[in-house]
Amino acid sequence: MSEGSCSSNTQEKRGKETLTIEEKKETKPDQEAQEEEVEEVTKTFEELGLIPELCEACRTLKYKRPTPIQAESIPYALQNRDIIGLAQTGSGKTAAFALPVLQSLWDDPKPFFCCVLAPTRELAYQISQQFDALGLTIGVKTAVIVGGIDMMSQAIALSKRPHIIVATPGRLHDHLENTKGFSLRNLKYLIMDEADRLLDMDFGPVIEQDSQSDPTRTKDVFI
Repeated sequence: MSEGSCSSNTQEKRGKETLTIEEKKETKPDQEAQEEEVEEVTKTFEELGLIPELCEACRTLKYKRPTPIQAESIPYALQNRDIIGLAQTGSGKTAAFALPVLQSLWDDPKPFFCCVLAPTRELAYQISQQFDALGLTIGVKTAVIVGGIDMMSQAIALSKRPHIIVATPGRLHDHLENTKGFSLRNLKYLIMDEADRLLDMDFGPVIEQDSQSDPTRTKDVFI
């Protein structure tokens, strides 16, 4: 999900059924402050439709209640809707896309289930850690595929068929071109975190090429 600061707005696009969610400009910059902001009106994680295992993971991480971006996006994501979300750093946006993916994975566990694209190595590792923490109780397996790391060790990690791949676009493209047996043909979710930065870094053509590796399949896209 891309960073942004706008007035609260929900826009449904007919046909492709893409939901656009924009957060308030005055959003507070951490999960606890976000929870306080919506304490009286926000549903619990259980009421959003998450399975007990993921609700327990949220409690373990001391997430008392959903933040605004989580409360607005999770119910739609659980309906397999495409979502474009704009939210500030610290708003809980990673959990907003990770929790629905993990719930879908719980229902239908498969390797190479989801690919998350991030503009930097640091962000990729942060996202992976969030998936690991939230998915601990359901046995999620993740792999981080970024530049600056030996490709052979990454190829070995991919050969173990993780559920979640978190990658920078350039290195993901390298593996799609050069790592035998690796493809995104069975991918269900493609997530672009901080998509504005990805496009600013001229990764657009690479992302388009890689995401269309099997155009016959429908993928849910979070930005």
